[in-house]
Order: sequence, then C-alpha cells, then structure tokens
Amino acid sequence: MSTITRRIIPAIAVAGTMMLVATGCVAGENATADAESTPAGSGEWSADTLSIDFATYNPLSLVIRDQGILEDILGDDVTVEWVQSAGSNKANELLRSGSVDVGSTAGSAALLARANGSPIQVIDIYSQPEWSAIVVGPDSDITSVEDLKGASVAATKGTDPYFFLLQALEEGGLSLADVEVQNLQHADGRAALDGGSVDAWAGLDPIMAAAEQESGDTLIYRNVDFNTYGFLNATEDFIDNHPDLAQAVVDAYEEARVWAIEHPEETAALLADVAGIDLEVATTVIQERSNLDVSGVPGDDQLAVLEKIAPVLVESGDVQGGQASVDKALSSIINDTFATKAGASE
Repeated sequence: MSTITRRIIPAIAVAGTMMLVATGCVAGENATADAESTPAGSGEWSADTLSIDFATYNPLSLVIRDQGILEDILGDDVTVEWVQSAGSNKANELLRSGSVDVGSTAGSAALLARANGSPIQVIDIYSQPEWSAIVVGPDSDITSVEDLKGASVAATKGTDPYFFLLQALEEGGLSLADVEVQNLQHADGRAALDGGSVDAWAGLDPIMAAAEQESGDTLIYRNVDFNTYGFLNATEDFIDNHPDLAQAVVDAYEEARVWAIEHPEETAALLADVAGIDLEVATTVIQERSNLDVSGVPGDDQLAVLEKIAPVLVESGDVQGGQASVDKALSSIINDTFATKAGASE
C-alpha cells in the first residue's frame, strides 16, 4: 500500500466518524481516566475550546486552517482559536503561557524548551525541511562561514536558524565568540541585512526565499543535516486532560498532509497568500525546501537529529542544568501515541 493511501484511510475515517474520534481515541501516556471516559456516542468533547497555532513555516497548518479541517472534525461543540506564530521561539512562548494548546516549532527549539522546563511533547511531525541557511547581501565580501569571523549576524535565538548558525560556525572552525549575534525575529533579521545593519543573517523560509528573489541576497552556506524536523507540540496538561482533542489535531494534520502532497501547486498558492510573497517564491519553498512526505510519527529519526544537536545546545549555555537537563528532555520529549493511532491502518 502506498504512503498516501495508508495515510488517507485514517483521515477519512476521522472526518466521517467524529463521535468515535471523541470517544475511542488512544489517550496520551499520562491521560487521566476522566478524559478517557467520555461516553460512546455522546457527541461530547473534553473541552469546548481548542487553541492552536498556524505558521508560514508550517504549511500543513495553513491547509488545516484554510480548509476548516479541524472545524469539520470537531463540529459545533468546539471553538477552534487560531493564533499565528512568527517563529519557533514565539510558539514556545505561546505554549509556555498557555495561550495555545498545540504549537509548531523546529525540533531543536522544542528540545531547548523542554530542557528548560517547558512541559511539552511532540505529538506529530509536520515536515522535514531545509528551511535555514546563512544569508548575506548581494554585494557582500563574505563567501564562506570562515569569513564570518568578526561579523555581526542576525539570528532568532531559540529557533532552528540560530542552532543552524551554531553548527555552521563549528563546522567553519569558529564559535559564538567570533561573531556578534543580534537577536532579531526572523523578518527583522532580513530587514537588518537588507538595511546594512548586520553582515549576515541566519535565515528562515519563506522569508529567506523571498529575500533571495526580491533583494538578491545569497545563501553562502546550506546544510540540510543541520535543519531539524518540524515538530507539532502539545502541553502535557492538554495531552493528559484532552487526549480526544489531541487525536483530532493529529488526524487533521494527517489529512492535510495527504492533500498537500497531492496538491503542491495549491499549497504553494496558499503559502504565498498567507505569507504575502510571490507565488514563485512559495513554490520554491514547497517544492524544493519542504519535505511533507514524511511519517508523522515521532521517533528514532527525530531523536537521532536531536542527539546530534544536543552538545551544541549544552555548549551554547542556553540550557539551564546543562547536559543533565538535555538528557532528561531527550528521554521524555516524544509522544507517539496520537500519530501512531492516526496511522493505525499502516
């Protein structure tokens, strides 16, 4: 059975049997008995509101929001509140404050947040992207990572581009002490580069792809292995007390994945509209730098990437508790319950 066929079966089943999803889902690892005991056929969900983010770096979230997939699954009993995340750091802030129940980040950002005490777990993988690179202006003399010594670099701390920068510096025989990092949100980083107030920028798509086309900016260093997966994260409180809603979210993501894979042009058009970028730029992001055709089940592949980046996190000094905190986070960040159920027919 093909990947797409395997994935579409549970998605269609969910869309057609909303009450069964609400009552028959597999609960999270620590789900309470009360959350599991919704009477079969009652049509009731464990909460009347679901807060979830959408982000231009998460194309599947745009599909779900645009097509009303979650609203169709949940019906009139649950109000879906959509909140935009400007970056992984902002998504983590929303999760930490309780402003959203589910938020999308890079894997590195999720690990950093959990290592620093944020009670989140990854419940689905939305992409395996190449969404970050080191960017310079069109007239820059900087042509390699080694040339960054003494340079000012814009980067958003707590996000994949920041950790990409750390790894790139190490690869080039440099360290953070060799550059001046300006902590700017992604769009502000591009503006700083184009305005000449920084020498380089650790970029993020789709803003980065737009900078290439519109400003003539150049990607001087790319390395797909330094990009971590797209993590869909939920708070442990949400997982424990609302496993039915968590399952609905993951099922919506798997339905959106099938549609996006089958409709890359429409997905690019949607990204262009939401991000306010040219269709050509959005097409580059979707077709060349986003791999949506990956398993949504978090597991060994993601842990392997996180284990590779763990020493970089520790050495950066951004983790309270150092290696012990990172190790603890690695052992507890994965929750594959809902994604496994969404792919139960595989």
